[in-house]
Amino acid sequence: MEKKLPKVFANKVERKSGNNEDLYYSHGKVESHEDRASKTLSPLKGKNVNQKINEIFSSNSYIYKADVKITLKSGTVNKRIVGRNTTHLITIDNELIPITDVVDIEKK
Repeated sequence: MEKKLPKVFANKVERKSGNNEDLYYSHGKVESHEDRASKTLSPLKGKNVNQKINEIFSSNSYIYKADVKITLKSGTVNKRIVGRNTTHLITIDNELIPITDVVDIEKK
């Protein structure tokens, strides 16, 4: 009970493929870590606290936590925030920081 299966048709490739070379793009300038950090911090200047918090959580660099410097009414603290609700920022240590107490926030 031997059956011959039909041959599969495949075209021969006659030319060299250069797809990877055509799709590669480089802007030519190598940016340092400080340059990228200054670009991410500069859009936060001149905005209110809620806008700054929303920018931090919606940025491409935020995955599940963000290191920030928070200026409160009582002083400045460095925290790692992981989320927010309507009234508080949530840190990685389960601390709740009231948004009403936040004077300024900036990403490290």
